Amino acid sequence: MGGVAAACRQLGYEVYGSEEVLYEPMKSYLAENGVEVFSSFDPARLLSLNPDLVVVGNAVSRGNEELEFALEHKLDCISLPELVAKTLIGKKTSVVIAGTHGKTTTTAMTTNMLAVGGLEPGFMIGGVPGNFEVSCLPGSGNVFVTEGDEYDSAYYDKRPKFLHYRPDIAVVNNIEFDHADIFDDLEAIKKQFRLFIRLVPRNGIVLANGDDPVVAEVLKVGCAPVETFGFGENCNWRVVGLAESPDGSEFDVLRDGVSIGHFHSPVTGRFNALNMLVAIACGLRLGMTVEKAKEGTESYRPQKRRMEEKGMWHGALVVDDFGHHPTAVKQTMAALKVRYPNKRIIACFEPRSNTTTRNFYQKEILESFEEADAVAIGALDRPWRYSESERLNVEELLKALGKPSIGVTIEQGKESDWGRYIYQWLEETVQPGDLLVTFSNGDFGGLRTMLSSDE
Repeated sequence: MGGVAAACRQLGYEVYGSEEVLYEPMKSYLAENGVEVFSSFDPARLLSLNPDLVVVGNAVSRGNEELEFALEHKLDCISLPELVAKTLIGKKTSVVIAGTHGKTTTTAMTTNMLAVGGLEPGFMIGGVPGNFEVSCLPGSGNVFVTEGDEYDSAYYDKRPKFLHYRPDIAVVNNIEFDHADIFDDLEAIKKQFRLFIRLVPRNGIVLANGDDPVVAEVLKVGCAPVETFGFGENCNWRVVGLAESPDGSEFDVLRDGVSIGHFHSPVTGRFNALNMLVAIACGLRLGMTVEKAKEGTESYRPQKRRMEEKGMWHGALVVDDFGHHPTAVKQTMAALKVRYPNKRIIACFEPRSNTTTRNFYQKEILESFEEADAVAIGALDRPWRYSESERLNVEELLKALGKPSIGVTIEQGKESDWGRYIYQWLEETVQPGDLLVTFSNGDFGGLRTMLSSDE
């Protein structure tokens, strides 16, 4: 919401917002871009502003005083993805990056690739990209790159956001079960991806992960041509000869069995090689040369909260990662072992998403930390929403780990400073030279802040 608000301001619109608690750096970013944000929801404000359009975020529910006023007074309301489609994408070539994992990284890689190629793309990225100072930009070129989220659009529109973005190039990175609060099972998610693919026109293209069997199940519904990417021999776009080191990775790219070049990337991980392969494929599809694509690959800088080095704490290097799904965590752990080969890894994981708070992935979460030397499990987010039989069983998880570990109990999780409990354990466990990594899509009970300075 904040990134799009600033982008609309750059287009010349007068933009205001309401949010009870607004955190940095978004608070300063919006102020610098001339977006005034009010710290309460006040119907009188809407009356005085008389806006032409009210953008309703998907976190806003019926009962919100400003929303109720807007409905009662027939103000024009729109969801965030509708606004992005109409105001930012418009008639531009629309590149939409979708999938359970890797959306933010692949969107950032693709945007940087196209920028290096001189296409001056607009973009909306669900994170703070390393190559740009903003997360959303209108762009002066004829291409717009969007992170295509499968989460719902608004209280009145339960369709995934990506169904609004009219893709010309639709990327399907992977498909797994996630977002247990809005999807009942994997079949429900597959249905939405089938609808997404059916949006692509005949002169567009679907770029799909050819190594993912679930992706293969949803591909036979559209009219647009499909090209697959992956490591497998049957993929149209292939990564071969992947070599990783603490300095990054290098690999060859084959297109329909023919080598198009050798590429160097500053990031590690098999998943990041595939993410970059998507960026390369998009760049070449949109007219870039192979040489420019090599520049785009080498110049990529990771966005914040993706294997981000935060500094030192008690002699250990602290890395912060947004990973909250067990597949993403496992892939990141493997990449960390390559980047930091001689360090013990102390992994801290917060089961905060609606999926990991429940026991859907009890076994997979355990397997995610096979490479860790010690593990801390944070508090379950609002565990009272689920019965004991539905919740992630942290006690069983700790027993099965078979290595130094700690977990926050249900009772401890009710305390506002439960992160302090893990912090104290880390003080006793962490040794100089270790790698301390936090996996969370939140603040980990304040632990991330506590680890931000060397004490």
